[in-house]
Parts: sequence; structure tokens; C-alpha cells
Amino acid sequence: MTAVGREALAGAADGAPRIGVLALQGDVLEHLRVLARAGADPVPVKHAAQLDEVDGILIPGGESTTIGRLATLYGLIDPLRERIGAGLPAFGTCAGAILLAAEAIGPDGSPSPQPLLCCMDTVVRRNAFGSQVDSFETDLDVKGVDGGPMHAVFIRAPWIESAGAGVEVLATVKPIDRDGAPLDAKVVVARQGHILASAFHPELAGDPRLHRLFLEIVQVSRGQPAPTGK
Repeated sequence: MTAVGREALAGAADGAPRIGVLALQGDVLEHLRVLARAGADPVPVKHAAQLDEVDGILIPGGESTTIGRLATLYGLIDPLRERIGAGLPAFGTCAGAILLAAEAIGPDGSPSPQPLLCCMDTVVRRNAFGSQVDSFETDLDVKGVDGGPMHAVFIRAPWIESAGAGVEVLATVKPIDRDGAPLDAKVVVARQGHILASAFHPELAGDPRLHRLFLEIVQVSRGQPAPTGK
């Protein structure tokens, strides 16, 4: 195990659900740390065989096209699609939310040709809030997350443009256009059964509550009570 893995696992409880973090590109270390705080046994995942050793998979933020291409190169696209389709709980943040979608579009609404897992009945708009300089932070209420609003960090973030009937909206944001006019509310957290997607980066704020929500999904899939984190 790498030093990163040992550091992340230091806080994991005995018998905790083992959560894989797709470790090809993006905020891998940050998610490993927050998952451990949330009560998981987190491990980096780079190979398809490791999917048989985890109770859930987290796909981090980063660059969705790069992660998709690397997942293809590493032979992970089909195994991920099959395992998640068969019920493996999955959590995608920012770029991960794009990869889980059935369809991705660019900021102008044109199709975005890139590898996708097509596991969630969503259409996700890339860089929907703007470029790097348009990144922002805000507090928002997330359905199913107790304890008050979450501080959300949006970096070149997507939003969920549309979703099927089986997708539950957990949080929305009302962005403003470049002239300062408010736009309609946009979906930024959603769930479809055992799949959770977030447009923002919960790992960067150090708040483990959204990760705990994912662990609850994992534990329900295992028929066990949710773990207790720190």
C-alpha cells in the first residue's frame, strides 16, 4: 500500500465498508482522507480486479475527459459500467458526476464526445457555471444531510441539465448570468438508487456529511447499519 493509502486508512474503523476511490486523476487523496473521517475503509483503485474488493466506488473531481480516457486505457470503463449497473454503489463528484451520466454536453449545449459510464439517467452540462475564474463557494441545503447547510466549493463545475423520473433531486443552486441576472435553479446533487452525484467538491470543504450519506447508501446495499464517523 502507498503512503497515501496508509495515511487515509489510519482513521478507518474495524469492519467499516471498503470504499474504492478511482485513482487515475483528480482529488484522490482528499477523498481518501474524508472517507476515513466519515467511517469508511478507503482504498485507491487503479485496476479492474480491485472492483471485486470494494463495497462502493467514488469517482473524484478532476478532468472528466482525462479520467475517461485513462479509465479506457486501464481497461476500467466496461468493468465499472458492469459493476455499477449490477448494483455497486457509486458516488461521483464534479468530473465524476459527468462520467456517471448517460450524456454530457458542453457549455453551449453541444454534445461532448468523451467516454461515459452511462449509469445514471442524467444529462450533465460541463463547465456550466463558467471557466476557472467563475469558480465560487456557497452554502446549500442537501436533502438527506442533517446538521444545517453544507459549504459547497464549485470549480469549473457542471450541473445536471436534465434527469429521468428515477432520479431524485437533493440540492439546487440558483446561478446568475454574466449580467448579474438570476437564472432558474440548477440541480447540483442528485441520487438514483445506489448512485449519488454532486457537481461540487465536498472533499475540499472538509465536511464529511455527503460522504456519510454515500456510506449509508453502501450499508443499505449490504443490509447493515450505517457506520459512525468522526
